[in-house]
Amino acid sequence: MAIPPRTPPPPPSWSRYVTETVKGSHQFTVRGFSLAKGMGPGRHLASDIFAVGGYHWAVYFYPDGKNAEDNSNYVSVFVALASDGIDVRALFDLTLLDQSGRGRHKIHSHFGRKLDSGPYTLKYRGSMWGYKRFYKRSLLEASDFLKNDCLVMNCTVGVVKNRMETPKDIQIHVPRSDMGHCFKELLSRGIGCDITFEVRDEKVRAHKWILAARSPVFKAQFFGPIGKPDLHTVVVEDVEPVVFKAMVNFMYTDELPSISELAGSASTWTSTVVVQHLLAAADRYGLDRLRILCESKLCDELTPETVATTLALAEQHHCAELKSACLRFAAVRENLGAVMGTEGFDYLEETCPSLLSDLLATVAEVDDDPASLDRKRGVCGNQVLAPVESVEATERRTRRRL
Repeated sequence: MAIPPRTPPPPPSWSRYVTETVKGSHQFTVRGFSLAKGMGPGRHLASDIFAVGGYHWAVYFYPDGKNAEDNSNYVSVFVALASDGIDVRALFDLTLLDQSGRGRHKIHSHFGRKLDSGPYTLKYRGSMWGYKRFYKRSLLEASDFLKNDCLVMNCTVGVVKNRMETPKDIQIHVPRSDMGHCFKELLSRGIGCDITFEVRDEKVRAHKWILAARSPVFKAQFFGPIGKPDLHTVVVEDVEPVVFKAMVNFMYTDELPSISELAGSASTWTSTVVVQHLLAAADRYGLDRLRILCESKLCDELTPETVATTLALAEQHHCAELKSACLRFAAVRENLGAVMGTEGFDYLEETCPSLLSDLLATVAEVDDDPASLDRKRGVCGNQVLAPVESVEATERRTRRRL
């Protein structure tokens, strides 16, 4: 009689509970420290909001200290939870940077040391961790931490997260697609190219079928009802060679090339100017994703020197989100004067006078919108942060008088 095969035992089950920190950092610079003095105890300068571990945070710097009893002898620094959350556990690092280059930073850190009571717990929105007596002000003013009336602080937040690991969580790593790399290799080596573009004094070779797949303009030009599939040479006008090459590169890779690839190391073109021209080319050839990428990059690179020309470009090419971002950037009181002193603003006055009305309306909106005010100070509607309201209300009244 045959013996039936033994059934193999089931694999052992297991699980693992993991507690770890999700870390992120933010650098906060205070320029004009001497002018910030005299605000009064309990009033502070707030950093922009930054996100770590699914929560928003802000750094508060008190030039005259947080407590009146210290008689402005100390500066205070705190990290505040700027979004809704209950019992958020976190570790912190506050570092005042030594600007002499000797690396003698002033560091207050939870990381890398034993914590007898565990991570710090922030109970609700507006809860803060930090030091009322972060540094004695007389010593600070004579130290290498203050240079050219400027302080630089790094804040690192480590939010404590919990997760359960089981065999189901094990995944096979799938490499990223290399399709764009393969297509770019065809382009860079000229393999199978069947169309040449004459752009000023340069020639750019490419593949009609790839261009047609990416751009409705090229699709109609090469394979449309009145297209010319046997076309071998196209003269391109009104587009600079560096911009056209960058656009073709994007159509093969679906990525923006690096700034050095865009402009070249010897070029006098700035990153912003190249991306502005690239946005116009993307609109011309129906490359919606490239246009949006350019909008995003221009939005990230807004400065008082570039915002006026970017605003005119956004208006010309119907980029509503970029236009709104430019208007709100220019309308901020700290930026408006510098923007009005640029050549770009003069050009705006001459060519797009309607945008000046939009700018005035945005100035009034930024001035009076409570939500905009809350975003500036990082948090809102909390009794713990009442001193912030008094500071911002004073600033708002000042703006109205101006």
